[in-house]
Amino acid sequence: MAETTSSRRGRISFDSFWDNFLGNAPEWYKRAIVGFLILNPLLLLLPQGHYIAGWALVLEFIFTLAMALKCYPLQPGGLLAFEAIVFQLSSPDTVMHELENAFPVLLLLIFMVAGIYFMKDLLLFIFTKILLGVRSKALLSFLFCFVAAFLSAFLDALTVTAVVISVAVGFYSVYHRFASESGDHDEDVPELHRQDLDQFRSFLRGLVMHAAVGTALGGVTTTVGEPQNLLISKVMEWEFIEFFMVMAPVTLPVLAIGLFTCLMLEWTGWFGYGTKIPENVLTVLKEYDREETADRTGRDNARLIMQAVAALFLICALAFQLAEVGLVGLSVIVLQTALNGIVEEHQLGHAFEEALPFTALLAVFFAIVAVIHDQHLFTPVIDYVLSFEPHLQPGVFYIANGFLSAISDNVFVATVYINEVKEAYVAGDLMPGADESLRRQQFDLLAVAINTGTNIPSVATPNGQAAFLFLLTSSLAPLIRLSYGRMVFMALPYTLTMGITGWMAVQWILQ
Repeated sequence: MAETTSSRRGRISFDSFWDNFLGNAPEWYKRAIVGFLILNPLLLLLPQGHYIAGWALVLEFIFTLAMALKCYPLQPGGLLAFEAIVFQLSSPDTVMHELENAFPVLLLLIFMVAGIYFMKDLLLFIFTKILLGVRSKALLSFLFCFVAAFLSAFLDALTVTAVVISVAVGFYSVYHRFASESGDHDEDVPELHRQDLDQFRSFLRGLVMHAAVGTALGGVTTTVGEPQNLLISKVMEWEFIEFFMVMAPVTLPVLAIGLFTCLMLEWTGWFGYGTKIPENVLTVLKEYDREETADRTGRDNARLIMQAVAALFLICALAFQLAEVGLVGLSVIVLQTALNGIVEEHQLGHAFEEALPFTALLAVFFAIVAVIHDQHLFTPVIDYVLSFEPHLQPGVFYIANGFLSAISDNVFVATVYINEVKEAYVAGDLMPGADESLRRQQFDLLAVAINTGTNIPSVATPNGQAAFLFLLTSSLAPLIRLSYGRMVFMALPYTLTMGITGWMAVQWILQ
């Protein structure tokens, strides 16, 4: 009997393969992906089959990006891209060409993100001191938003968000252990401390949302703020300072409005903001910080100093274009590890864990982009937009990019649009018959509209901003009761004020 049971356990069935397919993704999601994979070859049999199948593939890929919380898009998106190559919607050579063009972006993700990983101690120190040292909630929120914006202009937005999450998780755990008397569950928290805990959750929700929006505010301003920025700057041949100056007529008004919105939300208490930290919680956290400071060794302090030096080097190297962005990130890794005694391979490996999954996903992006190019999918869309009067085109691009970026990934959207507009410019379809200087000026305006459109309105949903998605899927989200719907609700005032300001700046100030 035991032998029979054992043989049954080891028997391979269809269910075994199905359970392994996309792992823990919902059943309906698995069926949808299989349906896509079956549908696409059938569409090839239709008149204009390659064009129709190409569009179906793009929409299916956007679906995988929008459903990122159900399953990381690399696997289902990669299957769709693989199928597209098999059925000759594109070719490996075209995909390789796209990847070669995006090589600086790949280096940015691999080396810059890893380099910033070794600055986490410094960033944690900064945010901790701000959190415990500022008593005004409005000022505290403003500083979290502003510092996150400043750091994200030079560092990776995901890393900045990760640091904010680490600070929040650390302080939440400290107070939860105190309130529950070292218990692990909310049921262990006595009624005396439960109200303070709920208030603390609300306080942290508002704070991390301000910081997440701050990463978007800063990320749009420079070439390294977001991966798509570097891609656009390479196409336009803009260096770090030039990119900042070209974007400034849009990004600076949006930054000002974003910071003002932060203050208004704290003063009014609308949309779930405005909650102050309970005095009991603040007392516990300050005592904990004093103990941590007292335990810090001379070696720990020296490490903080060297991280600060590396941060200054990073800012100067980017500002003066001393080397490619990815190589600057690599130099930061070398400096940080050499000067702070990190010499073992496994210690280095952790730094690359955050970046490599998205780097692989980016390669899949460019496979889909290759399909778009080979099948000329966006040619009618671009032709329609370019049919508008030249002074209206930037505003239309901003709206189109903003809408798509709210449900899809910014890098993918920006890549598609900037490449299509460049092709139109090279082919002479952009302001045909106009002087070359005017055509180039219009090309520059559209590039600004594409960059700002893919960055600013995308704060509307967690799908649109990688930092938002990272926050939603982090260990912090369930602790502070931060759901998808609540994030959309709390981001709504920012979406409206920043999105409208960005469009007005693109439509009127920029021109």
